[in-house]
Amino acid sequence: MNQQTTHNILVVGPSWVGDMVMAQSLFKTLKAGFQQPDDVNIDVIAPAWSVPVLARMPEVRNPIILDVKHGEFGLKKRYGLGQSLRGQYQQAIVLPRSLKAALVPFFAQIPIRTGFLGEMRYGLLNDIRLFDKQHLNQTVKRFVALGIDQQHARGDFNTPHPRLCSDKQQQQATLKQLALDSEKPAIALLPGAEYGPAKQWPLEHFAQLANQLAENYQLWVMGSQKDSEAAEHIVQASNRQAINLCGKTSIAQAIDLIAHCKGALSNDSGLMHIAAALNCPVTAIYGSSSPLFTPPLSDKAAILHLNLPCSPCFKRQCPLGHLDCLKKITPNNAEKALLKVIRQAR
Repeated sequence: MNQQTTHNILVVGPSWVGDMVMAQSLFKTLKAGFQQPDDVNIDVIAPAWSVPVLARMPEVRNPIILDVKHGEFGLKKRYGLGQSLRGQYQQAIVLPRSLKAALVPFFAQIPIRTGFLGEMRYGLLNDIRLFDKQHLNQTVKRFVALGIDQQHARGDFNTPHPRLCSDKQQQQATLKQLALDSEKPAIALLPGAEYGPAKQWPLEHFAQLANQLAENYQLWVMGSQKDSEAAEHIVQASNRQAINLCGKTSIAQAIDLIAHCKGALSNDSGLMHIAAALNCPVTAIYGSSSPLFTPPLSDKAAILHLNLPCSPCFKRQCPLGHLDCLKKITPNNAEKALLKVIRQAR
């Protein structure tokens, strides 16, 4: 009988773009915990949209799609997937803190099932970690802590930066597919924020910034189809100095375009984390959220946050109705910070 020499780990991944990017820090930590990287295989249960992101992470062997809608319990689907995975893994790590997220590893009968205590998951998990907000004060720390022993997870520990892959050939192919200028330097403007308006810098500010940068850069407004109307507002308000690419790219194409850019200006969003993970010089704007909790994980990043008494409030809508935490970050402030981080990156 052949002795198994590799350790197979199943990770139940998060549902948000930025969180999935930050989960790469855990994957890197798991790989580093073995003598050789090939001694461990990491598969990730994830929604279908995240497959192109996981494909740019060399640490991930296979994405495993869980075909459930957002908010769906999907007991039958989770049971079926769990059954299909029996006997394949030595450990599962469950990143979401919901009960339903822990079901597939339980149904798969994986011997070690690691995760934070939450939603009565006794029995579903058998390596339960206490959720210490004081020590685990960042999302990335919470993910990485599940990949190391509990004693070290209570102190200072290394959280490696995510690094998505994009090479020049992929970037040039995407530029050609979208008929974009490959010669003039580009800056990505990322106006979306799935969480809500209290995380979104005013569109008029984006438009003014586009006007200020247009002489030396082409401006690509990027995001999902949901952001297309906002992007078109920026294009029109900037006298068509920007190009609306929202909803016109796949996630893989968006990754390659951002990797090609000289810099990016973004709300606290999934694309901000993608830009940081691509080592693209990024300036991140924070309003209702906190740069201490979900900072861009990059050495080439600047943060704009006014730290007003009312922020961070972590609300979807401004509870005071003025949105000063975002409106008072001016286009001039943003331009200065962005050009500085681009210069420093050179």
